[in-house]
Amino acid sequence: MRIGEVIGTVTLNRSHPSLLGARFKLTVPLSLDDLAGRGDSSAEELVVYDELGAGVGSRIAISEGREAAMPFYPDSKPVDAYNAAILDTVHIRLSNIDSI
Repeated sequence: MRIGEVIGTVTLNRSHPSLLGARFKLTVPLSLDDLAGRGDSSAEELVVYDELGAGVGSRIAISEGREAAMPFYPDSKPVDAYNAAILDTVHIRLSNIDSI
C-alpha cells in the first residue's frame, strides 16, 4: 500500500457497467521525503478507482495490483489501483528512519 495525493479527476466517455457509482482520480504517489516535506513529488501519476469521494488535494491510501480488486470479491471490477482510505493526517518519526 502506498500513500498518494489526488491531483485531479479522470472523465470517461464510456465505462464498464461494474464501475458505475465511483470515479477515477489522478494521483501522485508520495515518497517518504515527500511526506516529510523534503521531496519534490516528481513521481509518475497514477489513476485510482475511488468509491470514497476523495477530493483534489486529499491524501489517500492506494492499494495496487491483485489486492486492488479484492474488496469487490466475488464481483469483479477491472481495476488496478483502488482508494482504500482517505487520510486525515500522516505522522512520521524521522528518528527511526535515520538509524536504518
